[in-house]
Amino acid sequence: MAGIQERLDRMTPEKALTEIGAALKKILPLVTDEDRLNFVVNLIGGASDDQVASMVHL
Repeated sequence: MAGIQERLDRMTPEKALTEIGAALKKILPLVTDEDRLNFVVNLIGGASDDQVASMVHL
């Protein structure tokens, strides 16, 4: 993890998002639906009832 973080720290935020997005496009299709959901929930900071309900309406 430190290697990834060090690389991201050397990039502008915009470039880091572009690189992360490209990596996610390759990784997410390889994992289960449950893993993808857990990733998104962790990314937005936890699963409160309101957040889960709003995700259902996406």
